[in-house]
Amino acid sequence: MAHPPPIQRLISGDIGHLTVYPDGRMVSEESLVRRDGKSNRAIIFPGSFSPLHRGHQTLARVVSEMLNAEVVFEISVINVDKPALEEAEILRRVGQFQGQGKVVLTRAETFYKKSQLFPGSTFVVGWDTAVRLVDPRYYGGSEVDMLTALAEMWAGGCRFLVAGRQDHGRFMGLADVPIPQGFHPMFQAIPESSFRVDISSTELRAQS
Repeated sequence: MAHPPPIQRLISGDIGHLTVYPDGRMVSEESLVRRDGKSNRAIIFPGSFSPLHRGHQTLARVVSEMLNAEVVFEISVINVDKPALEEAEILRRVGQFQGQGKVVLTRAETFYKKSQLFPGSTFVVGWDTAVRLVDPRYYGGSEVDMLTALAEMWAGGCRFLVAGRQDHGRFMGLADVPIPQGFHPMFQAIPESSFRVDISSTELRAQS
């Protein structure tokens, strides 16, 4: 009996993640760590990418140059507060990366789940995402649960590379994130001099 297409298998939960190459090739549950010995950790840039825009592409290039490593984009087909993505929408978003870069599709809607799926990874996030990452409100209102999740991600070797962004007329960066005591080494800032693009997917959708 033939297997269902890979994206359908991901949606159903038969596989945990699916890597899509720039040429459209799909590989199920492939390690994201490069085999050429240049990097022993995956550099993952999560997002909805609806749409993929210049800021995303520039940030990926800057991070790749900073770390001398490949940046892999990540899209979760499961969302915390929105319906799961349908196959047609997944294909539309993945299609934006044709010839641009490698994308991994997952069912990991939270960073805790992403860290379990890809231990030892560096995740590229914006300032606003970093703020949510250390906000107990996103852990059922429990500061203990937030600290426990951070500790487990830290123990698993995960790190966060934080890009600043404009917010109400002010540029906000890692210095504006209330990182709990003891977790500062887990976070690294991308200098404003290296990356600053004041545009968002939300603004682009509003303009279209």
